[in-house]
Amino acid sequence: MQWLRKNLVVIAGLLTLAYLILPNVVVMAFSFNKPNGRFNYAWQQFSLDAWKDPCGVADMCESLTLSLQLAAWATAGAVVLGTMIAFALVRYRFRARGAINSLIFLPMAMPEVVMAASLLTLFLNMGAELGFWTVLIAHIMFCLSFVVTAVKARVMSMDPRLEEAARDLYAGPVQTFLRVTLPIAAPGIAAGALLAFALSFDDFIITNFNAGSTVTFPMFVWGSAQRGTPVQINVIGTAMFVIAVLVVVAGQIVSNRRRKTATA
Repeated sequence: MQWLRKNLVVIAGLLTLAYLILPNVVVMAFSFNKPNGRFNYAWQQFSLDAWKDPCGVADMCESLTLSLQLAAWATAGAVVLGTMIAFALVRYRFRARGAINSLIFLPMAMPEVVMAASLLTLFLNMGAELGFWTVLIAHIMFCLSFVVTAVKARVMSMDPRLEEAARDLYAGPVQTFLRVTLPIAAPGIAAGALLAFALSFDDFIITNFNAGSTVTFPMFVWGSAQRGTPVQINVIGTAMFVIAVLVVVAGQIVSNRRRKTATA
């Protein structure tokens, strides 16, 4: 009983982690399945056919490429705008700063279906043709708040004396930003970028409202589920999950090495 009390937090954390990872494990397992019919919902037999031909389903890789392009451009736009907004909110005092600071959280709190319908109304009133660009604008808009939040938290924890020391050593504004400010803010920017990429790639509701005839990977998965779920969808999901884990692990290793170097 005493052992259980001492390790209760660790046990709870491991159970929560297992609960979160379980769906990914199921996806990975069924990526090696060979179903008898169209639906990949029951295990039949082990097979590597889907891994040998991940693009064997018509239009699936095209939708995947489109989603990756949208996520990359949305991440770039949200990171640039979000980083500038975060620095402005933390470092400067201007009129309506408090209102902007509060309004920046609205996209995070607002239901996606409300935001999707509002954006659709805006695009239709402007006479914009629904497609790649309307989806990209929508993705940048709802990813922006998450980037601002991540970068703002990092900027608020920065020690301004480091930048003052750089200026005392005759570093110009550009040198100070590139050599001191940006490296310190980099973890927050990277966290915001990873979050924005995941949100953009994974989004369905806002994309479905504003995509027109454009089909992203989440929309393809939803459409395929009505007729049958190809095993290749599990293959792509497994690959994305493994890549995400490797990126996080690599980032953690680099961070630990830098910390050891700094303390050495």
